[in-house]
Amino acid sequence: MDQPRQLVNHKDGSEMTLIPAGEFLMGSDEGYPSERPAHRVFVSDFYIAKNLVTNAQYRRFVLETGYPIPWLDDPRAEWANWDRERRTFPRGRANHPVVLTAWVDALAYCEWAGLRLATEAEWEKAARGGLEGKLFPWGDEISHELANYDNQDGTTAVGAYPANAYGLHDMAGNAWEWVADYYDAKYYSHSPPRDPRGPEQGSSRVLRGGCWMLFARYCRASYRFRNSPNFRASLIGFRTARSR
Repeated sequence: MDQPRQLVNHKDGSEMTLIPAGEFLMGSDEGYPSERPAHRVFVSDFYIAKNLVTNAQYRRFVLETGYPIPWLDDPRAEWANWDRERRTFPRGRANHPVVLTAWVDALAYCEWAGLRLATEAEWEKAARGGLEGKLFPWGDEISHELANYDNQDGTTAVGAYPANAYGLHDMAGNAWEWVADYYDAKYYSHSPPRDPRGPEQGSSRVLRGGCWMLFARYCRASYRFRNSPNFRASLIGFRTARSR
């Protein structure tokens, strides 16, 4: 039976789009060593959220589950668009991506919402929007009209910048996105050609997409970053996915 191209996850209201199954060129031979070699990967179809998880969505998760918000007592709370005294987000920030979330926080949210994190291969296929070998989700050029990067002003509301060809926003810039995989800088040299899921173990998890503060080169579709699954920063959020 045909799958719907779009759906809404009723638990958290995420709008999701179906990424079609198929092969794509993952990585870059012109990028950093961890992006090499460029290699063809087949990814089965899956759904991914059009936007990063927002403050409003994350607050709903916290209120329903009692999940702790450790950054409310952190001086960086202002960068996370949350008010420490009111213990909620300031007016106008409900639709900003939730940040200062660790990988373990993203995992807890996904379990509550009945969703999951995308694999690294799924994320890159979705980010590329069907464009073969381009640097960014829309082509080889980037500008401040296309993405939120290289500034000191913090996050912007999700959906404020143009979507890629799959209808996904902020696949470059705004906030780093946790994905499911452990990180291995040499993984591409031996990863399976079909639905790779990353190393079986490791000390770091992969981050993708760049963020509001850093330069354009970190927003490239092939760029790989990583950190401890317990690490939190005002540059880091996440996006949900689900299997077909």
